[in-house]
Amino acid sequence: MDARVSDLFCSGNGHGSGSGSHGVASNFKPGNGYGLAAKKACVKTSKKSKARLSRNFKPSNNAPYLPPEAEEGNIEYKLKLVNPTQYRLEHLATQMKWRLQEGRGEAVYQIGVEDNGMLAGLSEDDMRTSLKTLHKLAEKVGADIAVLRERELDFGADVPRKIAEVLIRKVPDDQQFLDLRVAVLGNVDSGKSTLLGVLTQGELDNGRGRARLNLFRHLHEIQTGRTSSISFEILGFNCKGEVVNYSESRTAEEICESASKMITFIDLAGHHKYLKTTIFGLTSYCPDFAMLVVSANTGIAGTTREHLGLATALKVPIFIVISKVDLCTRATVERTVRQLERVLKQPGCNKVPVVISGADDAVAAAQQFAQSPNITPIFTLSSVSGESLDLLKVFFNIIPPLSNSEEQEELMQQLTEFQVDEIYTVPEVGTVVGGTLSSGICREGDHLVVGPTGSGQFHKLVIGSIQRNRSACRVLRAGQAATLALGNFNRSLLRKGMVMVSPEMNPTICWKFEAEIVLLFHAKTFHKGFQVTVHIGNVRQTATVEAVYGKEELRTGEKAEVLFKFIKHPEYLKPGAKVLFTQGVTKGIGHVTKLQPITQYRPSQSQDVET
Repeated sequence: MDARVSDLFCSGNGHGSGSGSHGVASNFKPGNGYGLAAKKACVKTSKKSKARLSRNFKPSNNAPYLPPEAEEGNIEYKLKLVNPTQYRLEHLATQMKWRLQEGRGEAVYQIGVEDNGMLAGLSEDDMRTSLKTLHKLAEKVGADIAVLRERELDFGADVPRKIAEVLIRKVPDDQQFLDLRVAVLGNVDSGKSTLLGVLTQGELDNGRGRARLNLFRHLHEIQTGRTSSISFEILGFNCKGEVVNYSESRTAEEICESASKMITFIDLAGHHKYLKTTIFGLTSYCPDFAMLVVSANTGIAGTTREHLGLATALKVPIFIVISKVDLCTRATVERTVRQLERVLKQPGCNKVPVVISGADDAVAAAQQFAQSPNITPIFTLSSVSGESLDLLKVFFNIIPPLSNSEEQEELMQQLTEFQVDEIYTVPEVGTVVGGTLSSGICREGDHLVVGPTGSGQFHKLVIGSIQRNRSACRVLRAGQAATLALGNFNRSLLRKGMVMVSPEMNPTICWKFEAEIVLLFHAKTFHKGFQVTVHIGNVRQTATVEAVYGKEELRTGEKAEVLFKFIKHPEYLKPGAKVLFTQGVTKGIGHVTKLQPITQYRPSQSQDVET
């Protein structure tokens, strides 16, 4: 972790000290031909990410080629698909299944492109025939197609030749739609909840916050217009790439049935006094991406820099939405964009800001956003006039998952581990817990243990029923969020931060743990005896600094190995887990290096609870 991330946590007016000349090249230009040009001069990335960064991005207007086709991944090049034999069709169908599996239900086909990346192009008739063949192949494997972009090549050919980019999306079966979680960050009054209301309800706002009313959970939120709790909203896309939301569907269950891809928005609080709730949402719910909403008329203000710093420190890929452009002149919007670009190019961030001005930019940026952590798309839109909202929807439709099918399968092979983030009591259902399945598979009727309690015990329980996105689900797979009904299990035995695991796991719990940390910001010195609020996944508890190894005290930007001790009850932790700690203006980041376990799994005596 670069200690310069601490710049984002310091007080300031949003104007970074970096001039844009450190760490980031500014020649990432949207809208030049078939793709975007992405040449980074000084950003240090791995060979793998560099190769991915250039995928689908045309190096220059004069060079009609793409990078060579990769054997892995969900992107396939095809020169043409004209009158294939039956044997060839079977081979192509098998190949499409592989690409869909790599993209967890999504694949992108480039038609008119040779395997070495040369943009050969096709005539009008050949392109039409190739797309028909592709549609036939998609039907064969239970998928559908949608043409993302179609372009005519302009490098001197006598006959007009075209290339096309096509999205292949598998029709969902047994509710196993692709689900991506997006955390929504931003300062208070920046328009976060209003934007989500417009996206999920399908109706524009009236300028006075009508669209956000359905998102609020408490009366005081409706009265003040400010979010204080974590709420969830869903936006679906069907196999043809069309939006599925509450404008056409009455219930969440109908949306889940119609959608092949689901975007789950985690609406977090913007006010500084609810910061611990926002941090809990970022650490516990494991978002795939973060959307930072910035008001065009106020720019970078309040908690904007802090939220950007949190997402950067936790390594959550972030994109930016500048809202309320209908209230400002074009000059004001451009000034806000320049202000954001300066902050994003600071050495602590090292981002490549890309302003999205058209559908081509949105498609290309979405494909690269998940693969290169440095690219940061910037959208400028209005929830009242609807300006550029379609570009954001295109972006959500195309954006790929962070993990591939192999990583997903590997997680599913492990023992079951479910993080408890929320606890409810539902009439006629009983105790219900909400959270994320970190590993394994969870089914109705499974026997698990939940803990640890204050005395280090785990209690047995049985899973009654499962719901994902408010609709019934029989099987829960690793990485998915859901609510689990536990029947008449005693709610007083549960708390946020617990885990539900397989009894075979023998979970290790601890009072003390060691972590390698970086002090991002502290007004004075950080030393033994200092108390901080520690966030590790779904764990949030006050801990005391028992020792700072090798040093007497720490100052802003310094690293050290630190021993922490929880003050209230033991917790279930894993080595390597990310640690984020806060206390007033003090903030730090790190990872768990060593546990000091007090006991292994101990079942309680009164534990058999039937649902």
